[in-house]
Amino acid sequence: MSHGHDHAQGRLADRKALVIALFLTGGYTVVEVIGGLLTGSLALLADAAHMLSDNVSIGLALFAIWIAAKPADPERTFGFKRVEILAALANGTTLVAVSVWIFYEAYRRFESPPEVLGGWMLVVAAVGLAVNIGAGLVMWRSPRKSLNLEAAFRHILADLLGSVGVIVAAVIILVTGWFVADPLVSVAIGLLILASAWGVLRDSVRILLEATPEGIDASDVGSRIAAERSVVNVHELHIWTITSGFPALSAHVLVEPGADCHRARRQIEVMLEREYAIEHTTLQVDHAPADRLVQLLGGDRPR
Repeated sequence: MSHGHDHAQGRLADRKALVIALFLTGGYTVVEVIGGLLTGSLALLADAAHMLSDNVSIGLALFAIWIAAKPADPERTFGFKRVEILAALANGTTLVAVSVWIFYEAYRRFESPPEVLGGWMLVVAAVGLAVNIGAGLVMWRSPRKSLNLEAAFRHILADLLGSVGVIVAAVIILVTGWFVADPLVSVAIGLLILASAWGVLRDSVRILLEATPEGIDASDVGSRIAAERSVVNVHELHIWTITSGFPALSAHVLVEPGADCHRARRQIEVMLEREYAIEHTTLQVDHAPADRLVQLLGGDRPR
């Protein structure tokens, strides 16, 4: 009950942070697109494209939170919890697509750098920096326990760094008149976007492939279960993540003949929650056949 209440409170805080961030980034995206077109700056347009992907990312995150809260049914026994991971995967993919577009446009401008209005470029970028700092602070204060929220947060962080890059490019253009700084900074922004996409794509694919959760060693967990009192064998051990912050485990455990199977199961469940924070467990506990055990009689004579 407490865990479910905390999870619901976390979703509410996440939703509030996302709505505020969407309002800030959505309004500024329009300003940055207009500023990029008027100043002729690719760096501003690249940052605007990233801001647009931020808006899509946050919108997907909000949709994922809403649909993931729907209850399970006979056809979807875990409900729609994996939708958050699919949203994170989509966000990571859009980041890669945005970076590819930036690299292509930067290549074209390296060959023939257009004139850029550095002064207005600097003003628009400075406003963007303030907006991204505000959105970043809102997201940073949110619990961000889901990969979905972390993906949206990384979008905003990458765009904050992009705004810094645009400001640097604008200053260089104003001081030196070197217009190549505009596509050069655009490439740097593209690399930042790729770096932020990598972590999101890696983590979402790991969850979708049902890999062992990061930070948990399946061999160590198996050994720890086997070390519990009366346990003689552990097999069919599977550990995976249903959605962010929701690890699950299933295993077949054999205990000594005559041992209390229900007690063994309870002690294993308590240990898994205490030592590995795994609360969702499915344990099949049976008695090991007597003929598989080695009994020592008369000192060291096995029989």
